[in-house]
Formats: sequence, structure tokens, C-alpha cells
Amino acid sequence: MEFGTTQFITPITPWEKIGSSNGQQEIKSSDEVELFSDVFHNVVNQVYATQADVENKQYLLSTGQLDNVHTLPIAEAKAALSVDILIALRNKALESYNELMKINV
Repeated sequence: MEFGTTQFITPITPWEKIGSSNGQQEIKSSDEVELFSDVFHNVVNQVYATQADVENKQYLLSTGQLDNVHTLPIAEAKAALSVDILIALRNKALESYNELMKINV
């Protein structure tokens, strides 16, 4: 069977940016994506830093070198709070990803 010059498969063309013609908000730029990535890196680094501070203060307390004993529970609370923030951020990112996957294109 000969189909002539008609092509049934058309090549994929890139989509236009959202809002480029009607004034809506444009797609996020690479700077904003890097900013989002930096937020994750900063939160993870904060968790590492607060945990290292807690371990240092625990060592100082166990060796009798910690002058202000009340700084250890404060450092532990900061470490727990930074882990809670990291978990909340992860949960929101996963929730957002799942919502994006539900969108029909």
C-alpha cells in the first residue's frame, strides 16, 4: 500500500513558554531551579552542622570540659528542629512531585 507524499509521523517540536503570548507567568528560569536546589543543600548542611555541634558538646560534657551544661539540650533541640525542617521539606517536595505526576497532558 502506497501512501504518497503524506507523512503520518510528524516530528516533535518544542513547546512555547507558558505566558509568552498572553501575559501569564513564565516557566521558572534555571536560576530559580538552582535556588530551590540550594535550599535543599543548605538544609542538609544545617542538619550536619547541628549534629556535629551536638556530638562535640556531648564529648565535652563526658570529658568534663563543658562549662555551660545547659548548652547541650539547646544544641539537641536545634538539631532536632533542623531534622524536622528537612523532613517537612522532603515531604512537601514529594507531595508536589506526586501532584505533578497526576496532571494529564
